[in-house]
Amino acid sequence: MGSRVPKGLLSVVVGNTPAARGLAVDKLVCAAPHAVVLAVSVHFRDDGYPVVQRLVAGTGVPQSMSRAATGDPVVILRQDLLAIRRTAQPPHVVLALPDELDVLSFLVELWRPRIGATALGDHYAPAPVLAGIDPAAFLAELGCVHRAARLWGGADRTDPLTPAEIAARRVEAADGLIVPTPPNPADRRAGGVAALARHLNPSATLVHVSWQSGPGPELPPSFLRPAPHALDEWRTRLEPVTASRSRPGTDQGVTSVQWRARRPLHPERLADALPTVMAGVVRSRGHLWLSSRPEAVVSWRSAGAHVELREAGRWLEPGAESAWRAASPQRRTLASWFWDDYYGERRNDITFTGANLDRDRLCSALDAALLDDTELSLGSEGWAGFPDPLLGDLPN
Repeated sequence: MGSRVPKGLLSVVVGNTPAARGLAVDKLVCAAPHAVVLAVSVHFRDDGYPVVQRLVAGTGVPQSMSRAATGDPVVILRQDLLAIRRTAQPPHVVLALPDELDVLSFLVELWRPRIGATALGDHYAPAPVLAGIDPAAFLAELGCVHRAARLWGGADRTDPLTPAEIAARRVEAADGLIVPTPPNPADRRAGGVAALARHLNPSATLVHVSWQSGPGPELPPSFLRPAPHALDEWRTRLEPVTASRSRPGTDQGVTSVQWRARRPLHPERLADALPTVMAGVVRSRGHLWLSSRPEAVVSWRSAGAHVELREAGRWLEPGAESAWRAASPQRRTLASWFWDDYYGERRNDITFTGANLDRDRLCSALDAALLDDTELSLGSEGWAGFPDPLLGDLPN
């Protein structure tokens, strides 16, 4: 029997500015000088598929691969990666993605096996996702909630997202964060942004680098190795019900507060509590058990001053075998862990991150919005009569 051909390594790089993305690519290529860079830009049209421009650089890769095409970005880039795999064996490819793509959902779709086609996972092992973060631009993005953009999410475009939401998602999708140090030592934005990023994504590795290109501080060796559980992790982060992640303590004034409860929330009291709850919050994520919609998982997310609640699937129920199979292993584990004989997996779990948050004030405001014993005894039929200014206009 012949020896098994080793897989290539696929590093994914994003950035909140072209310069920050380019810097992250440059640092990665300095650490892996034989890597092939596949840089992508996406241009949307009024309707139909976008135009996908690709630029390829690397030894042994024909320049004819640098071209534009109209179509599904997942299909186009998958074909490019397989073509590079046939040219360079086994290659290390640095895939530089633009802001027009919703990173996690795009990567899940890119790696999804297709009937009648060879799987990308047969040819590449995923490396950690790296994000270059320009501190000044990041702070400006978090303050921008007055306009919106739709990203390509792997099969279609997303619902409109604010620049603040896009900025937060970019940081949360990364396994490694590359933050440039400012030329002026008196500029403290880099430290503040690094502290905020560590709270938004406690599991990511953060590295400070110089804005200057070329050799500098070495990247952690883990950035250049396969991430064996990457695909499962990407899928888990897209689940409506996940284990929230929070960083303990306060870092340069940045604090994270985790709130959990096993009772449904009264929608009107929750709406009244929002000004108190959101004071000082920069980012929050989680899921709710809302009494007006007892069968639905209600996702909660905020970035900057924008808060969004929406139905995001159904709670797992006993005997719903297809739903249990479709859920990630982590969600099934969490459901079993938190299972209640009457209410099942239903629960509230939100993490808030911001400047000098008052944990007691925030949690007390949310606790006061939970149903009391009398309201709880009414059951789901009685809860349906509660006023719902949050999701009341949605169809049941």
